[in-house]
Amino acid sequence: MKTLKLIDEHISVEDWEWAAYSTVMTMQGVASVSGTERFRQRCASLHPDHFRSLHNLWVSSIGLGTYLGDADDQTDELYALAIQEALRRGCNVLDTAINYRCQRSERVIGRTVAALVAGGALTREEVVLCTKGGYLPFDGAVPADPGRYVVDTIIAPGLARYDEIVAGCHCLAPAYLDHALRTSLSNLRAQTIDVYYLHNPEQQLDEVSRDVFMARLAAAFELLEQRVRDGVIRLYGTATWNGFRCNPHARAYLSLETLVACAEHVGGSGHHFRAIQLPYNLAMPDAYSFQNQTVDGDTMSIFQAAEHLGLSVVVSGSLLQSQLTRLPSSLEASIPGLATSAQRALQFVRSTPGVTTALVGMKQPAHVEENLALARHPSLGAEQIRHLFDRAAR
Repeated sequence: MKTLKLIDEHISVEDWEWAAYSTVMTMQGVASVSGTERFRQRCASLHPDHFRSLHNLWVSSIGLGTYLGDADDQTDELYALAIQEALRRGCNVLDTAINYRCQRSERVIGRTVAALVAGGALTREEVVLCTKGGYLPFDGAVPADPGRYVVDTIIAPGLARYDEIVAGCHCLAPAYLDHALRTSLSNLRAQTIDVYYLHNPEQQLDEVSRDVFMARLAAAFELLEQRVRDGVIRLYGTATWNGFRCNPHARAYLSLETLVACAEHVGGSGHHFRAIQLPYNLAMPDAYSFQNQTVDGDTMSIFQAAEHLGLSVVVSGSLLQSQLTRLPSSLEASIPGLATSAQRALQFVRSTPGVTTALVGMKQPAHVEENLALARHPSLGAEQIRHLFDRAAR
């Protein structure tokens, strides 16, 4: 980044904000090949299947998500304990978003990891920090007048115009995204975010044409490529809910081939659009079973498309917000050797070909222990996964 002086009249406000931010960072560094390999070696007692490659980083097959919970101190304390326990048991992927719990989820990850790094329990290079931008976040709690809050914090400072905000809550304007990125870096106490996702970009298609959407996406990708060059993002991608799972004729549909072509147009063949996130579980198997993507003229599933295009896939909703913690007993024979329904549901997800990491919301140490017990087990084979789908089809 640039070295800037306050007396230089030619420095833009944006550049000054980035320079000011650089003086308050807490954790230096970024997840690295050697750092994540060191984490993996420390977890050598776990099954080798547990660690996979995410664009050359070694990442755990189970990641900790931070979406659920109230925006209060008690939930922060629970997450802090869960994060420590997860890292101790071999989970090095921590996933959040700026709007989760009014920025509190980012902040508790930042405090907890920074304390562990400062205490020598691990290094920043061993942990993969992932967050998202796109939704307008509150600050610590829901304000009394959310509309006025948006005006005061987004519109009045010139971060976005009214017509750039969809549904009163979603924005991909570069100035806003840049502000959100700075805020996330501060919340996470990090010099660099390892994977930065545009959060549910298909939300934009509720109100704008596809041409406008693609122009907004290209501008966002251009910003993120610049921030990769600046060293504040390692990789970026899109975290979606409906976009990659719906019918190609649906308004919210996202073509992965088109998104990669957009990234190549902006960043060349060495672009950094390298990961996607979408929900996948026993009740929502579309990412594996629905061939709704086209790559080089061939129809395939989103998992197959991601592999073909060289992207890693992180899946959310692995337990469908705890709705899959009670499964039919008939699944015990198909997913054997495990003690609980939650473990069987999670085993299905992380074993599916094409899945790099399965995210699970965890804020109870007991749930961390239950879920990370899977790290000592081999994944199901591809044939076992196909058999489960064959049974469902009968």
